[in-house]
Amino acid sequence: MRGMDLRYPVGPFTLPQSSDDVSTWIDTIDRAPAELRRAVAGLTDAQLDTPYREGGWTARQVVHHLPDSHMNGYVRHKLALTEDSPVIRPYIEPRWAELEEARSAPVEISLRLLETLHARWVMALRCLDAADLERTYQHPEMGSLTLFQSIANYAWHSRHHIAHITSLRQRMQWGTD
Repeated sequence: MRGMDLRYPVGPFTLPQSSDDVSTWIDTIDRAPAELRRAVAGLTDAQLDTPYREGGWTARQVVHHLPDSHMNGYVRHKLALTEDSPVIRPYIEPRWAELEEARSAPVEISLRLLETLHARWVMALRCLDAADLERTYQHPEMGSLTLFQSIANYAWHSRHHIAHITSLRQRMQWGTD
């Protein structure tokens, strides 16, 4: 743990140049809700309200962030599949995380939302063919992204934020049932 960059517990995202690993990325997205549920299992409200690093979000905010982000991802993918290289609208993630419901709502709400969202999203992702994976959307900050690159990003994003919580648990010795 010593020397680990707490911002990037699984390392920074690297944009892939091929779709060779897409089934692995989809499997990661599929497993993410259960892994997130396990990561927060048994945590008290005080523990959920602990930042994963100094100046970082609380574990609760991280839990609520995942469905916020992944709902946007799901919509971005649908837009890319139904429009020609649409320009998507980013959102200001830190502001969403500071909204009262993101700072105080029970995590169970977002755990259920993520489970349902990912069930639907994974179903759609498993139907994509090679041409679909090459479809793009335009991100105002990241440029043109193929669907396979976006899938890789959301798989990494799942692992990244779940690791924020699991590494916090490990550092605080809260147990990891």
